[in-house]
Amino acid sequence: MQVKVTHPSSTEASITVIAAEPELKAIKNTVLARFQGQVKVPGFRAGKVPAAMLEKNVDQNLLQSEFLESALQQLYAQTIRAQKLRPVDNPKISIKKFVPFSTLEFEAIVAVVGNLKVADYKAIKLAPKPVSITAKEVAAVIKSLQERVAKKQDVDRAAKKGDQVYIDFKGTDAKDKPVSGADGTDYPLLLGSNKFIPGFETNIIGMTASQEKTFTLKFPADYGVKVLANKKITFAVTVTKIQEVINPEVNDEFAAQIGPFKSVDELKADIEKQLTVERQQETDRAYESEIIQAISAKSNMDIPQLLIDDQLDRMEREEKQNVTYRGQTWEEHLAEEGVTAEQHRKQKAQEAEARLKASLLLAEIAEAEELQVMPEELEIRLQALKGQYKDPQMLAELDKPENRQEIAGRILTEKTLTRLRGYAGKK
Repeated sequence: MQVKVTHPSSTEASITVIAAEPELKAIKNTVLARFQGQVKVPGFRAGKVPAAMLEKNVDQNLLQSEFLESALQQLYAQTIRAQKLRPVDNPKISIKKFVPFSTLEFEAIVAVVGNLKVADYKAIKLAPKPVSITAKEVAAVIKSLQERVAKKQDVDRAAKKGDQVYIDFKGTDAKDKPVSGADGTDYPLLLGSNKFIPGFETNIIGMTASQEKTFTLKFPADYGVKVLANKKITFAVTVTKIQEVINPEVNDEFAAQIGPFKSVDELKADIEKQLTVERQQETDRAYESEIIQAISAKSNMDIPQLLIDDQLDRMEREEKQNVTYRGQTWEEHLAEEGVTAEQHRKQKAQEAEARLKASLLLAEIAEAEELQVMPEELEIRLQALKGQYKDPQMLAELDKPENRQEIAGRILTEKTLTRLRGYAGKK
């Protein structure tokens, strides 16, 4: 078989394959075997017809059609593996010459990842960061638990710090137009929680039930909703109810109320343990991300725009889903960000490319390290996932080939990251 590969661009490969009779004969025999049992030849039992006799009696158009389909698939796949190409889309194949069943010449044009050079990832050293939990962090959780089980009773007095007030509020801009997201009805606000922008809670302190108040505040320059950053918004607020919050004393009785704890010390120890697990997971993810970024910075690859566009589409679908869960429309979300749909997509392009680069690098490293997912590993993970669901439809989804493949991919990524962490932490 003769193969010629050229690159019209760094992200496109043009492959010419010329296959001769020896390669084609094996493919033809495999295709012919599929017709055994379908073709009846006098004097021979079904399924026992000699290949030469079978070929004479089979529909020639059907034979050539199935032969070409099989030959193109097999020869293209062989060439991709032999040439170590990394296609990212289905190829556009054109047949240049076909003489049944002795000669086949075809050309395949396909988008590929080009100029891929993985950095010496074993040489990258990054010390993992130690995890520790402070007494202040444990105390913050204790305070949150106090607030969760606190008693609340209505009071007929001015609101003060520590009270929970229920408010109706509405924000308007300089043109007296309502501001999306700056309104609420019967909203419970714990004074002192600092959930709202600076100055908001201060204006509520001193108000009484049924009292109305209007005040103007400037949103911080680094406010998450860009369209509101540095903007002056006028709020009209009505207090509907004031409740005094009576926090329970932190003692052994309080610990028993929270969970199966005999003492405050047991409760604090459990909080510290849970915080440590969460902090360790966060630290591990950050550490892995740091390693990948270090490898990526020293690696090279050209990613086809087609792949970047696909990644952008996936990211946008996820973001739209999250926006819907928050009760917003996509248009409202873009307005908050202060960008058009096109600008938003352009802003995300760099992140999409970085994600793709990381994914492709991990795949290359997994191959270099000869990492694999064993069938039993996949089954154990699947059983663990199935244990989380009772819905028969969801259980059936997990058994679909594409979902099994995705889960296997996750396991392989985890193995690769574990291997990289081992290299990075080695002195």
